[in-house]
Amino acid sequence: MAVVGVAGAVAPEAMLWQPAYIALGSNLGDSSATVERAILAIGQLPETRLIRRSSLYRTPPFGPVAQGDFINAVIGVLTRLSPIELWQQLQALEISLGRGVGRERWGPREIDLDLLVHGRALSSEPQLTLPHPGIPERDFVLYPLLEVAADLAIPRFGRVRELAERVKDRGVRRQS
Repeated sequence: MAVVGVAGAVAPEAMLWQPAYIALGSNLGDSSATVERAILAIGQLPETRLIRRSSLYRTPPFGPVAQGDFINAVIGVLTRLSPIELWQQLQALEISLGRGVGRERWGPREIDLDLLVHGRALSSEPQLTLPHPGIPERDFVLYPLLEVAADLAIPRFGRVRELAERVKDRGVRRQS
């Protein structure tokens, strides 16, 4: 039985821990250091525990804007935060790590944090779509995710291992 608080809300201590997966990327400044700082900071978010992390990967840019290579990684966490609460925490963390407001879509960035999957949650909200719709076509997400959760069944898409086998490798290289 859930612990119920004010106005029928479920108390935070009664919320179940949910697995969530987050993609990280950077191609401005010291990208490796920025991604490492972001990984540590995500592990310090309230009601969130870092469980697994991938290696760092050097990846060519994805999309129409000419720019330098990215450093990418994926982490797995356990969290009691709802999908929207975790997404909001990630947005705030991006700003604190130097991500500029109003940046060019698909353009260079100090840090990019994308919530890929949150438990079995499905969302089509304007600010948050879950699972992240770009997963099946992005080698820079699937290769690090393969390291972290190869057998994860992503709602609507299938298993990570199978998705990674089908995606085109554009030159993603493991760094560490």
